[in-house]
Amino acid sequence: MSQKILSIIQPSRYTYKINELLKPKIRPELPLVVDLFAGCGGLSLGFEAQGFLTIGFDMNHDACQSYCHNLEGNCLEIILTPETLLPDCRVIIGSPPCQPFSVSGKQKGLADIRDGFPIFLSAVERYKPELWIIENVRGLFYRNKWYLEEIITQFRNLDYLVEVKLLNASWYETPQNRERVFIIGHRGKFTFPCRLSNSITAGEALGDLAISIPPGAKFLTESMNQYVAKYEKASKCKQPRDLYLDKPSRTVTCRNLAGATGDMLRLKLPDGRRRRLIPREGARLQSFPDWFTFLGSEQSVFNQIGNAVPPMLAYYLAQSSIKYLESKFRYSQKEIQELNKN
Repeated sequence: MSQKILSIIQPSRYTYKINELLKPKIRPELPLVVDLFAGCGGLSLGFEAQGFLTIGFDMNHDACQSYCHNLEGNCLEIILTPETLLPDCRVIIGSPPCQPFSVSGKQKGLADIRDGFPIFLSAVERYKPELWIIENVRGLFYRNKWYLEEIITQFRNLDYLVEVKLLNASWYETPQNRERVFIIGHRGKFTFPCRLSNSITAGEALGDLAISIPPGAKFLTESMNQYVAKYEKASKCKQPRDLYLDKPSRTVTCRNLAGATGDMLRLKLPDGRRRRLIPREGARLQSFPDWFTFLGSEQSVFNQIGNAVPPMLAYYLAQSSIKYLESKFRYSQKEIQELNKN
């Protein structure tokens, strides 16, 4: 094996860091956080690692089970509606279903029955939290930007200052280029986490997993390799969609973890063979610690991983949330209304 490959996959401090840093450490003085459309708890895990106790709500059974198994807080398996009663809370976070706005989706926006924004808006209107945070796909910045502007208007009508920013998870110690829109409502001076100078590569995250052959490993057959070559030529792909160990991974999704051959994330071993990622590798690229156990079938686990907010990104958002909550500065209702006019 070449020294170059060995240097890329040398065990680093990264795995140790996420295994220790992302353990829930509940601080009683911090307020309860409600996580809507919580999934397996990637967003909540980052908040619990900063000291918040969370309670999640999601309709997916396996995701709720994973949440309850790993986090201090509970996750209620429920179909959320605008009338759903929540615990009294000062912070609401969540990832409303993104299919209506996904770049690869049908872009129906409000006309899509899967739209979770009215539910989140209703919760904010009813419970009037000091701070709320929404994570969603970058499609909101494109064809459905009109809908983003409508969302902002509705939240501003509830007397919140609304900040919108496109964040890349790779800026926050996540070994993956993953762009997502964050919409944050507050009444003071919330500051987004600063971009960190160091980026984590896929090789640092995977370590020797990247050259191993785990039990049940699924290799691409020759016909699959031929299909991949044709797919990449037709899509004018500049370089094969293998996982490059010397840089962050491309976006980890349900589709490329377990979906069609052409788009899947795959590792190329030193002997030239390619294999699919195993769930633990996908989880590492999402910055989930190794102790985090996903419950359900392999397909379900891949879906939970691909849909999650990277916990390391959530960790830094939670840190900014603490700074905001501990700040005593708040604008008056009149000042907010004036600021929203500008």
